[in-house]
Amino acid sequence: MSKNKEDTDKDKELVVEKSVYRSDHVIGENNVEIMGMDLHNPVFFFSSTLIVVFVLLTLLFPELAKQSFDASKSWSIDHFDWLFIVSGNLFVLFCLALVVSPFGKIRLGGTEAKPDFSKLSWFSMLFSAGMGIGLMFWSVAEPVGYFTNWYGTPLNTVAGTPEAAKMAMAATMYHWGLHPWAIYAVVGLSLAFFTFNCNMPLTIRSSFYPLLGERVWGWPGNVIDITAVLATIFGLATSLGFGAQQAAGGLSFLFDIPNTINTQIAIIFGVTMVAIFSVTRGLDGGVKLLSNINMSLAVVLMLFVIITGSTVVIINGVGTTLLAYAENIIPLSNWIGREDETFYHGWTVFYWAWWVSWSPFVGMFIARISRGRTVREFILAVLFVPTLLTSVWMATFGGMGLEQVQNGVGQLAQGIGDSSLALFQMLENLPLSNVTSFLAIVLVLIFFVTSSDSGSLVIDSITAGGKVDVPVPQRIFWAAIEGVIAAALLFGGGKDALGALQAAAITVGLPFTVLLIVMCFGLFLGLKREYKKLS
Repeated sequence: MSKNKEDTDKDKELVVEKSVYRSDHVIGENNVEIMGMDLHNPVFFFSSTLIVVFVLLTLLFPELAKQSFDASKSWSIDHFDWLFIVSGNLFVLFCLALVVSPFGKIRLGGTEAKPDFSKLSWFSMLFSAGMGIGLMFWSVAEPVGYFTNWYGTPLNTVAGTPEAAKMAMAATMYHWGLHPWAIYAVVGLSLAFFTFNCNMPLTIRSSFYPLLGERVWGWPGNVIDITAVLATIFGLATSLGFGAQQAAGGLSFLFDIPNTINTQIAIIFGVTMVAIFSVTRGLDGGVKLLSNINMSLAVVLMLFVIITGSTVVIINGVGTTLLAYAENIIPLSNWIGREDETFYHGWTVFYWAWWVSWSPFVGMFIARISRGRTVREFILAVLFVPTLLTSVWMATFGGMGLEQVQNGVGQLAQGIGDSSLALFQMLENLPLSNVTSFLAIVLVLIFFVTSSDSGSLVIDSITAGGKVDVPVPQRIFWAAIEGVIAAALLFGGGKDALGALQAAAITVGLPFTVLLIVMCFGLFLGLKREYKKLS
């Protein structure tokens, strides 16, 4: 349950009084009010202009845009693969160090702050925003792809062997386990600390106050926040576009509905309408409600697969998956002398760049819902709860997919053709496949709504100068823009335009990786100062 406004205001007054950093900046002091919206000048206007320019150029020259951004993405990955891997390892170690350090007892929001949400709702929201839709898409396709050498094998393991099956689950967990969540935890914890403990705006720039001081409210901070807006909107629009293609593929697979551009745009329109309705209801009536529903449906689907599938294999697979993950996390985290370049660049480095590009959105959303948690509780929950849940999910769906491939059952035994259909092809060989496939499509769509929802709330805050409660028209604007961008690019340029958008989001991951490393240092300084003050 959310706290009442009076208690929250008292907590904020206490934070201002005891804050370790005292800034002259007033949240929203540079804002202007236009058409019922409370807009930060210049973050909102520069972000909006750059988005419009990008979309127009991509629509006019879709192939050229894709080639250009693909080239920049490839350059980032080829030349800075080591930076992505080293930084990912650094973030995990940094988070683990905070857990065991004295800083772990610091409470976000002050010593008297209480959590705004129950643990169940908190877990549901952070999981839905961070990983939900990806787990639906890749839970079957990724392990099967590694096992069959669809696009490289981890550490050059020989495809189709028992060792390949074990390594496939280890590599999948590596990509969806501690490392990505450590990236999110660094951003989320930093933002939560500087917002709730230092009374600063809920924007990315606040994390750099210990290093930049008052200059963070000037142009350096504007550049940081504008980059965060672009990374978030491009990442969300990309996922919405490709997700619509997956949902349309599922409908075609299940009901023979033609998988056309018009069908995909209709799905985007429907998801956007629901997202707009949800975002107007705020965290309690929108994101929290949908996240709880989504997690409940996901558990039902997972239990059905466990019961009707190879139950013993799946249950044993959870332990096997975690063991394989533990055994191979260090070799997979090594960047020196790698010979499996196809897998290493095409999967791992790509994933790391993608997680970093999503970190402003997911990290800020996690920060917003984490007031009242201690640093130790925050990190343990953000790192280990999703990792454990992911291991069960992957062992269920990925393990079932591998079982079918190894026994020559169904279409998966012929390898990955269309990755968006892998989940449905696995469910096809279980009882009530029409029902479960339809449930999977519903889950995909609701996960998209929650991602769009939470992303809109995050962009609202950044473009409102760090204000949390922004006007309803502003929430509607950004929720609608995500759908418009995805639909326009899909209609005007198809896969080339969406590919350009995805490559642009990945390219943003390189400079943001550097920012996150700096953010760790700023967070350490802030926590150290807070701990000394409390001691």
